[in-house]
Amino acid sequence: MRLQPPGRGLRILLAAFGALVVFALVFDWDWLRGPLNRAISEKTQRRFDSSHLDVRLGWHPVVRLTDVYFANADWADRGGGRPMARIGTLEFSVSLRDLFGGRILVPRVALDDAELNFEKAADGRRNWVLAGPSDAQAPSRLRIGSLAVRAGQLHYADRGVPLALDIAVDTVDRATATAPAGDAGAATRAGDAGTATRTAEAEAGAASGRARYTTRYRFSGHYHDAGFRGQALTGDVLSLQDTGIPFPIQGELTAGTTRLQVEGTVADVARLGGIDVRLQIAGRTLANLYPFLLLPLPASPPYQLSGHLTLDGGRYAMRDLRGRIGSTDVAGEAAYLQRAPRPLLTATLHSRLLNLPDLGPLVGLTTRASTDASPPTQAETATRDSARARERRASGGRVLPSGTVPAPARLLPAGRFEGGRMQAIDAEADLRVDRIDAPDFIALKNLRVRLDLKDGVLRLAPFDVDLADGEIRSTLRLDARQQRLRAEVDLTARRLHLARLVPPSPRLAPAAGTVGLRAQLRGSGNSIADLAAGADGQVQAALSRGQVSNLLDAVSGLNGGKVIALLLGGDKPIAVRCGAASFGVRDGQGRADLFVIDTEDTRIEGTGGFDLAHERLDLTIAPKPKKPGILSLRTPVHVNGSFRAPGFELDKAGLALRGGGALALALVNPLAALLPLVETGPGEETDCRQLLAQAGPATRAAEPDPRKPRTAQP
Repeated sequence: MRLQPPGRGLRILLAAFGALVVFALVFDWDWLRGPLNRAISEKTQRRFDSSHLDVRLGWHPVVRLTDVYFANADWADRGGGRPMARIGTLEFSVSLRDLFGGRILVPRVALDDAELNFEKAADGRRNWVLAGPSDAQAPSRLRIGSLAVRAGQLHYADRGVPLALDIAVDTVDRATATAPAGDAGAATRAGDAGTATRTAEAEAGAASGRARYTTRYRFSGHYHDAGFRGQALTGDVLSLQDTGIPFPIQGELTAGTTRLQVEGTVADVARLGGIDVRLQIAGRTLANLYPFLLLPLPASPPYQLSGHLTLDGGRYAMRDLRGRIGSTDVAGEAAYLQRAPRPLLTATLHSRLLNLPDLGPLVGLTTRASTDASPPTQAETATRDSARARERRASGGRVLPSGTVPAPARLLPAGRFEGGRMQAIDAEADLRVDRIDAPDFIALKNLRVRLDLKDGVLRLAPFDVDLADGEIRSTLRLDARQQRLRAEVDLTARRLHLARLVPPSPRLAPAAGTVGLRAQLRGSGNSIADLAAGADGQVQAALSRGQVSNLLDAVSGLNGGKVIALLLGGDKPIAVRCGAASFGVRDGQGRADLFVIDTEDTRIEGTGGFDLAHERLDLTIAPKPKKPGILSLRTPVHVNGSFRAPGFELDKAGLALRGGGALALALVNPLAALLPLVETGPGEETDCRQLLAQAGPATRAAEPDPRKPRTAQP
C-alpha cells in the first residue's frame, strides 16, 4: 500500500513550525535590546541601558538583563547623582495572562550585584513608579510576587516621615548560618542516660534550622531622628505581594537602649499577608520607644516582653504575652483588627503584682500636644534617669495647669489626655490584678477593670478593687467627642475596716468598725487635674458601729488629765456610736453640709471643706466632750494644707482665752488656775439614726456584710 503525500494545508503548517524553530535557534534577542532601551527611556523620561538581553519563552516568559542602569527621577537624590538602579544581573518572569487584564504581574525577580536607591518625596511622589511625569503619583500597576537577592545594597528614604534606611544583602553558608535560639545545645546540658540521643536530635534540629536561612540582610537607619540597626536571616526567596507564601525569618533590631528579636515566618513583606513569629522586646525604659510609636510613654524601669505574634486576614493577634516592667508582671493576649470606620483593639491582661511606681505615670501621659513643643530625642530617653529629667524639663516644674501646686505635693496627674486618640480607635479590654503595691498607701487587691471604648466614649465598668478588707465599686465614663473631655464618676466604697485604714501602734488601742463612702462627680477638662478642678457632685461618708483609741479621743478634746491617766494606765478602746459626713462639690470646691463623729465620750463636729483645683484641705474640727474632765484645753482644730502633706493647728483665740483665764486665776490662787481647764461636758448625745439617714447611700455601704461573722470587739 502506497502512502499518500500530506495535504497542502498540513504542509504549510509544518513549514511554518519549522521556520519558527529555525528562527528561535538563530534569533539574537540582543537585536531588540537597543529599541527596548530607547522605548523605556522615552516612556519614563529617564535613561535606561543594558548590555545584554535574553528571553526564555513560555506562559511565564523569563527575561534576563545584564549591566542594567536606570537613572533616577530628576527630583530625587537631592543632587547626589546616584541612579535609581544599577544591577549586574536582573532576571524576572512576566505573567502573560495578567498583561491582557491590564496588570503587570512579575511572579519572580532575581538580583545579583545590585544597587537600588528608592525615595519617596514629602508630597507622595515615588521614584520607582515607572510612569511619565503626569502619572507619577498614580497607583502603580506593577505587582512583584517574590524577590531573590544574591548580593546588593538598598538605600531607601521617605522624606515625609522622615525615614532613612540602608540594607546590605549577601548570602550565608547554610552550615554556618545562625541557628534559631534554643534549637541547639539544649540536650547537651542534660545529664541522664538519654543525653546522646537528645544531643543528636538537637544537632539535627539545629542543622535543619540553619538550612532555612541562606540570605542575610544587614540594615541601619534613622526614623524620626532615632537611630536603629540590626540584621535578618531569611531563605532564598522573599514573597513581596499577593502571594500568601510564607518565608522564614530570624532577626534582631537595636534602637537606643531597646532590643527587638523575632523568629518565625512572614508572607508578602511589601504588603503583609501573614505573620507567625515569636517576638521578644526589652529595654531600659519604655520612654525610649517614643521615636517609633510617637507615644511619649513614661520613664519606666527596665522591662521585657515576649509573645506570639500572628497576622491572619487583617487581624493581628498577640498570644502568650508575658513580661515584666520593673517588678510588675503582666500576662495575657491582645488583638488588633483593621476595620471601618475605626480599628478595634481587644485585650485580656492579668498581673499577679502591680507596683504602682512602675506604671503610675501612664495615668497622665504628656503628649506631643502638651506645653513642650519638642518631642523627646533618643538620647534623652536612653535611661530611666535621663527620661525623668527630660519629663521635669518638659513640665517646667509645673504639675497642675495653674502651676500653684509644687511638683513634690502632686497627687492628681496633670498630664493631658488626647481626645483625638480616643476617637481614632475602638477598644475592649479586661484587666485583672491580684495585688497592687503603692508606697505610702494601703495595699490594694483584686483589681478588676472592664474597658469599653467606642466612638470616642470610654466606659470603665466595672472598675472594682478591694481595700482594707472592704471593696470599692465604681464606674467611669469619659466622652471625648467634644473639644474638652467630659467625665462622670460613680464610686461606692463598702465596708472599709478602720483597723486596716489606721496603722497599728503599740501605744494605741486597736480600731474597729467599718466605713462606707459614696461619691458622684462630673466635670470637664483634658487631664485628671482639670476634671477635678471643675467637678460638681457630692461626696458622702458614714461610719458604722466600731471603736477607736481612747487616747486619740482624749487628744482630740485636748483633755490632758485623761491623756495622763491613759499613758500611765494603758490605752483602752472606746466605742464609736456613729459618724457621717456629706460634702457638696461645685466647681471643684467641696463644702461640708454634715460632719459629725459621735463616741462614748466626745461628739466631734466639723465645718469647712476642700479645694480640688489647688489640692488643699481647710477643715475645722470642734470636739465636744460629753463627760467632765480636768486639764482640758478644749478648742477647735484647723486641718489645712495640701492633700499629700496636711497639717493642723489649734484655734489660737479659744486656746488663749482658756490659757489666759488660768494664768489670771493663778495670780490669786494656784488651785483656782485649774478652774478654766475643767471640762463640764456640754456635748450632747447624737441621734445616730437621724445622723446616718443624712449620709444616704454611704450608710448602707458602711453596714457590715451579713454573710460574714462579726469580729469580736477586743
